[in-house]
Amino acid sequence: MKDEQLFSLIQKAKEKDQKAQTKLINVFWVDVFSFVMKKVHDENDTDEITVNVFSKVLSKLDMYDPHFQFKTWILTIAQNTIIDFWRKKSRENQDPTENLDEVKNHYAKSPEELMISDEEQKKIIKTIESLDGNYQDIIKLRFFEEKSIKEIAEELGISVANTKVRVMRAKKVLAELLKNNEFEDN
Repeated sequence: MKDEQLFSLIQKAKEKDQKAQTKLINVFWVDVFSFVMKKVHDENDTDEITVNVFSKVLSKLDMYDPHFQFKTWILTIAQNTIIDFWRKKSRENQDPTENLDEVKNHYAKSPEELMISDEEQKKIIKTIESLDGNYQDIIKLRFFEEKSIKEIAEELGISVANTKVRVMRAKKVLAELLKNNEFEDN
C-alpha cells in the first residue's frame, strides 16, 4: 500500500469510518499476529493480544505521528501489549498460598460485600442483555464460552476478520455502557 493511500485510510479511520477501520485492521493483521505469535507461542493468547492491539490502535489513532512508519507504531503498541500480557501472566502464576493468612484477613468479604458483588454481576449481565443481539452473541461466545476467534467465525458463519472487528467493537460498547452505568448508579 502506498503512503498516500495509507495516510488517507488512517484519516478516514480517525473519523470513525468503520470500513476504513476494518481495512486498516485487515492490512496489518498478519504482521501483528505473526509478531505476537513469535513472542507468545499460543494461538488463543495471540488472538486475544492482537485484538487488544488493534483496539488500542483505533483508540489512539490521534496520537500517531505521520513522520514515523505506521507499521512500526503498531508493532510498538503490540510490543507493549505483550509486555503487559506477560506481567499479568506472571502475577497469575505467583504462588497463591504465599502470605495466605494475611490476605485472607485483609480481603475476607462480609455478607454485605458478597451481596454487592452479586449485584454488580447482575448489572453486568443486564447490561450485556441490553446490547444488540450480534454483540450479545459475540460476548457470550468469546468470554463466557471462551471460544477462539476462529471458532466464533465458524459458528456465526462470518469471516475471521469480521469476527475480530465484532469482538473489538462489542468489548468497546460494553465497556462504555458499564462505565456510564457505574456513574448513573452512584
